Amino acid sequence: MVPVPGSALSAHAAGVDRLMASYRSIPATSAVRLTKPTSNLFRARTKHDARGLDTSGLTGVLSVDPEARTADVAGMCTYEDLVAATLPYSLSPLVVPQLKTITLGGAVSGLGIESASFRNGLPHESVLEMDILTGAGELLTTSRTRHPDLFRAFPNSYGTLGYSTRLRIELEPVAPFVALRHIRFRSLADLVAAAERIIDTGGLGGAPVDYLDGVVFSADESYLCVGRRTTTPGPVSDYTGKNIYYQSIRHDAAGPKATEATKDDRLTIHDYFWRWDTDWFWCSRAFGAQNPRVRRWWPRRYRRSSVYWKLVALDQRFGIADRIETRRGRPPRERVVQDIEVPIQRTRAFLEWFLENVPITPIWLCPLRLRDRDGWPLYPMRPDHTYVNIGFWSSVPAGATPGGTNRLIEAKVSELDGHKSLYSDSFYTREEFDELYGGEAYKTVKKTYDPDSRLLDLYAKAVQRR
Repeated sequence: MVPVPGSALSAHAAGVDRLMASYRSIPATSAVRLTKPTSNLFRARTKHDARGLDTSGLTGVLSVDPEARTADVAGMCTYEDLVAATLPYSLSPLVVPQLKTITLGGAVSGLGIESASFRNGLPHESVLEMDILTGAGELLTTSRTRHPDLFRAFPNSYGTLGYSTRLRIELEPVAPFVALRHIRFRSLADLVAAAERIIDTGGLGGAPVDYLDGVVFSADESYLCVGRRTTTPGPVSDYTGKNIYYQSIRHDAAGPKATEATKDDRLTIHDYFWRWDTDWFWCSRAFGAQNPRVRRWWPRRYRRSSVYWKLVALDQRFGIADRIETRRGRPPRERVVQDIEVPIQRTRAFLEWFLENVPITPIWLCPLRLRDRDGWPLYPMRPDHTYVNIGFWSSVPAGATPGGTNRLIEAKVSELDGHKSLYSDSFYTREEFDELYGGEAYKTVKKTYDPDSRLLDLYAKAVQRR
């Protein structure tokens, strides 16, 4: 094991003490929330007087054990800092969510996903143990054998059962480079069939596949992005400057009758992990950052998701976009920022429906299979089944019904036996929500570890706080 600096352990212990003290200082009648410098949530929030918990000492990597392939990490540590600590040992988390400022605790309590998820599942499945500050004010070490009910209910609880202060996670070996193959398809059916073959066999053309995601630009232009780790040196691409990653994926098909065509690329493992962050997938175009004349003067250090998110927060606070639409004589916009999961057999049906009914492209695809056969009650998915995460992040003209497009999407996802992530706006009834997100299991764990309801109820936090 790599020796842990005494200063790191002392800082963490002091941070936990400050967190506990701040919790105890909040009156029992007051709401509780975290004080965070960044966020990746997109739920509209009402103003409230909740007092924040002090998490200032819970941001570091505590230790990396290259022999055991584990890391001990504070709950508010970002994946950017975590990856920086593990890559020198040629190791990485089993799943690295695609935005740098996502925290490990956030990815576990709010779910996360990336292109390794078809073989490694979701981030919380590689957690070996967690220290959790519960709603009852207790600091408990949890695992699959210690307080297993809380351990399994914590994923997708969004801080309504407690807050993680320390997590021990598995790591996996990585190579210095990722060789990429972008495969273009003329039909969604062909894309889904190819994804199923790769997932079932773990490879493509006789070579192993380590990473798999995709992008849909239209019904007749979609891509699978297949990644293979490699130690072979050679030229690599750079998408932190003038070139833009998602635009590099696109290429012409081989011919009018060809069902697929390929384009190869290559990145360092570091740049592969953060390939989507520079332009927040493709959402930086809303700020002009993809205009070559603007991009030339946009400082490279500010081309990152955390900066764009702050711009969005300003827009939400002051209604800038809606004011512009009003001046142009157009209706306000409805935000449609969602990630949903449907079984892979239903993926084509959802995509075809979405392309016909929602004017948003591109669309991100990310296959996943759970590692843990026992499942996770607050986000129930079937073991040994493949799902596809489908992400779309933009806005549409608002209709007469608030959240009208989002409501249509929720209904379609439920029809196709899927779920949606709860980081953004939701409109479910209490009954629908409880059926989808482990209602009875959640209530039992909530009563056990937050008996006085010091923390918000999950439905209240995810749906009602608008």
